[in-house]
Amino acid sequence: MTPLFLAAVNNPVKRINTLISRGEGEMLDFKKEISSVHRIAKSIVAFANHHGGTLLVGVNDNGTISGVKAEEEKFMLAESSQKCCDPPIDLVIHEWNIKGKIVLEVIVPDGYEKPYYAIDEKGKGWVYIRHADQCLLASKIVVEVLKRRHGSKQTLIVYSDMEKALLEYLSVHSKITLKEYCKLMNISRWRAMKILVNLISVGVLNVFNTEEPEFYTLA
Repeated sequence: MTPLFLAAVNNPVKRINTLISRGEGEMLDFKKEISSVHRIAKSIVAFANHHGGTLLVGVNDNGTISGVKAEEEKFMLAESSQKCCDPPIDLVIHEWNIKGKIVLEVIVPDGYEKPYYAIDEKGKGWVYIRHADQCLLASKIVVEVLKRRHGSKQTLIVYSDMEKALLEYLSVHSKITLKEYCKLMNISRWRAMKILVNLISVGVLNVFNTEEPEFYTLA
């Protein structure tokens, strides 16, 4: 098992209060406790698939400090990050005593082997991404974009009529869904997905998966 690292600072109260004052967001999440290695794996991989982030364990959703039993929580985090994340993710943990209550500052690094999968109770892996203060299940297109952006294979864009028509459509309309693009060009879902993945990977398009259905815009 990869070791977890501990550290100390001169003023842990100020450090934690500063973090809490920022509120939950894309790179910060509060956890009262770790109740499930599988559930916390979702948060860990979401941060790793994003730009990294911090979990404050022993802090309620409203920002009040509840404290935790450090050894139990560290064991759960180790089990989750090494056995329920694929690939495994090395965490950095700072243990702080805040007026008699223990808070764990858990730093999740920006992953370099994206996409990372959270393994559920049945052994199946799911990719999660971070948006605002939520951990969202990634679509097939987002998963492929993560693979493309962080793989060794370069993306070669050929602007065929399919790509040109999509860009022309988006120059007039604000957004398009996968289903709308298939209908617009009368092409298969597989072919439309391939084109969207290519254009998102090189930064021509943006993907928005906070709504259903997922949609795409010009970058």
